[in-house]
Amino acid sequence: MSKPGSLHPSWLQMIGQELEKPYMLQLKEFLQTEKAAGKVIFPPGHQIFNAFNHTPFDQVRVVIIGQDPYHGPGQAHGLSFSVQQGVRVPPSLVNIFKEVESDLGVQMSGSGDLTPWADQGVLLLNATLTVEQAKAGSHQKKGWEEFTDAAIQALNANREGLVFVLWGSYAQKKGAVIDQNRHLVLRSPHPSPLSAHRGFFGQRQFSTINQFLIERGQTPVNWGL
Repeated sequence: MSKPGSLHPSWLQMIGQELEKPYMLQLKEFLQTEKAAGKVIFPPGHQIFNAFNHTPFDQVRVVIIGQDPYHGPGQAHGLSFSVQQGVRVPPSLVNIFKEVESDLGVQMSGSGDLTPWADQGVLLLNATLTVEQAKAGSHQKKGWEEFTDAAIQALNANREGLVFVLWGSYAQKKGAVIDQNRHLVLRSPHPSPLSAHRGFFGQRQFSTINQFLIERGQTPVNWGL
């Protein structure tokens, strides 16, 4: 694993050039200015690239696209939908766990830390990798979306047989570039309490993913936590 705060070498090889582009240099300057002004940014700097560092490029098997980090203290740690150990499980994740339980018949422990998924090849990728405390969406359209688009495009073009999980219209738009002849794309409403009842529940996507992996000669993901 690379040192905290830096990008895993396997990802640097694929998208490292993005870090030198004007939009990323402007983003870096924006983050430095915000911090200098005393604003609290989540997740902490050393965890911003957690998704990439827990799931190296060549080990990605499943991609779950989120939108924004959580903006409450102690929640975000660089993995979409995941919260740190000991933090109350947010509503969308409660619904994800309900679907895992009903789909696979496993009992979830109540921990919202999805690091074990990430370490099994599930890239938990938010579109935006930072946020200001208590201000949802505050770092949108600052450059992160372009960077995470580059990551998705690199996976789409250079890997084969991945599963892309697109929950909600935002993720579905972001995943529109994915070649469905090369990869399995699963779409459903977002697991948020506002939309989960519209068709997130009962999709059985977790067993679908595992079946797809098994058919390709891979170990299924252990979704239990």
